[in-house]
Amino acid sequence: MTLSLNDRAKELADRLAAEAEALRVAVTASPGSTRLIDCGSAVLGGLEAGRQFAQICMGGLGWVSFAPVILDGRWLPGLTVVTDRPALACLASQYAGWRLDRDGYFAMASGPGRALIRAEELYDDLEVDERARTAVLCLEAREPPPEAVADHVAERAGVKAADLTLLFAPTASVAGGVQVAARVVETALHKLHELEFDVGRVVSGFGSCPLPPVARTDPEAIGRTNDAVLYGGQVELTVDAGDEELEAIVPRMPASASRDYGEPFGSVLERAGWDFYEIDPLLFSPAEIRLTSVSSGRSFHAGGVDIGVLERSFRG
Repeated sequence: MTLSLNDRAKELADRLAAEAEALRVAVTASPGSTRLIDCGSAVLGGLEAGRQFAQICMGGLGWVSFAPVILDGRWLPGLTVVTDRPALACLASQYAGWRLDRDGYFAMASGPGRALIRAEELYDDLEVDERARTAVLCLEAREPPPEAVADHVAERAGVKAADLTLLFAPTASVAGGVQVAARVVETALHKLHELEFDVGRVVSGFGSCPLPPVARTDPEAIGRTNDAVLYGGQVELTVDAGDEELEAIVPRMPASASRDYGEPFGSVLERAGWDFYEIDPLLFSPAEIRLTSVSSGRSFHAGGVDIGVLERSFRG
């Protein structure tokens, strides 16, 4: 693959950094050190910072725009996500699949730098051979990574520390909420992969998701942001597959196919002892899915939004 996810992401990160004051983000870049871009921790950040954060996280192969969503007659602020390279944008880049756990610092890392590190078995199933002299990673975290941790990430990615960009934002921030909601298509792709479907056959993805209100704390925000996708996310995937195959798999796609579906995610997580690995992995998917076959033009639908659970979650 000649298309470099990290090169594309760096161009977008450069634009974000150039507009730091206007977008209320903070850039720290000492000579020879990793560039850190705070999108919502010690600074306010905002909607546009979150939108650009999400597009960087997708390696520049996904586009996010703001739009209201109407769910069962209720108006909610929301966003839409589109991509014509779903496997690369959503799984090779956007998926938060690398646990950065070093010297007491922890964050789930997403973004195209993962494709250089290749610490995840996921890459065995993706046709990606990322090559770049720069690396970009996005962290869902409140604290910036210490210099020693950043140096470790650069070493794992095979780049110099000065050629590494790390963006971060806590979940309980405006930008943090936007970047999680923008994972609505990614969750559908990941669900397909969990169901052992070849995600390389997904031609395009279109998704919408309500924007969760900013929560007081990160644990509360984790609940709200997940609920936005699980109970309000809607995705259509265009797939290179036959009707029988799509008709058989679509009922297993939405979040409602999981045994843990039906109550706010915060309650599910609390019952699981705040251990994500104790939660049914099939829960993490949009509320509503439509799969369309490029060969027949027929569509197959499953799931639906649940405004009741969203209202309970968003009220706090």
